[in-house]
Amino acid sequence: MKFISFSRNNANSFGAVTDQGVVDIGARLNLTDLGAALRQVGIDAVKDLGVKSEADFGLSEIDAYRPVVADPDKILCAGLNYDEHVQETKRQRTERPTIFMRVAESQIGHEQAILLPPESDRLDYEGEIAVVLGKGGRRISEDKAYEHIAGFACYNDGSVRDWQMHTSQWGPGKNFEATGAFGPTLVTSDEIGETEALKLETRLNGQVMQHATTDMLIFSIPTLIAYCSSFITLKAGDVIVTGTPGGVGAKRNPPVFMKNGDVVEVEVSKLGVLRNHIRTE
Repeated sequence: MKFISFSRNNANSFGAVTDQGVVDIGARLNLTDLGAALRQVGIDAVKDLGVKSEADFGLSEIDAYRPVVADPDKILCAGLNYDEHVQETKRQRTERPTIFMRVAESQIGHEQAILLPPESDRLDYEGEIAVVLGKGGRRISEDKAYEHIAGFACYNDGSVRDWQMHTSQWGPGKNFEATGAFGPTLVTSDEIGETEALKLETRLNGQVMQHATTDMLIFSIPTLIAYCSSFITLKAGDVIVTGTPGGVGAKRNPPVFMKNGDVVEVEVSKLGVLRNHIRTE
């Protein structure tokens, strides 16, 4: 099943995308956000509403996409999780995952503008796959990790590189407003096999910049869930972003940074295409 978060008629909601259109689950639950629904009623109840309800309107009738989970309690991001990216950054593999955090306010939805801030001209793309938790927990074992996953989505961890490199802490460059794109849909975990390798491709103005499969991850999705749940209790609706492959703009010769008017796409097999244009703030 596929879920979207959207705006329509000056109201925010979320729903299931079916062959007939969009089932407005938010209206049925009197909730505006998917994360809140996952925490309050759970993924199974949300899916059940999507299956048993009639569509309320066509997908073309929404006004805008929102980040597929606009209200996560936490966004935990893995850095340096593909060998090619480790090599292009001239770093060494680490024994444990590199984890940093994003804030929800930095996210946008499918077809929304990624903003190039006036403080920098070094806005870079990072195509990634996001995992959304359907069930929380602490110290989740790797062999139980998939039981905690609600679904998967495309993610673009847009990075303001000079601000990222001001110090050894990456936070500022990873949290400029309207730089983290998330969507267009959440595809539930029952649509994706546990051992299935998903193909990830990032395109800038139609040119392929990144290409990888999830079997190339240094730290697997179950490993990331187990590691993150070791130091913090994960909640339903939390997001783990799994890392970007090699080919980022900052490490090309010459570097390639996104500019006003560019179009960036992140496509993942079975998850769809996340498309955003770049606009000077």
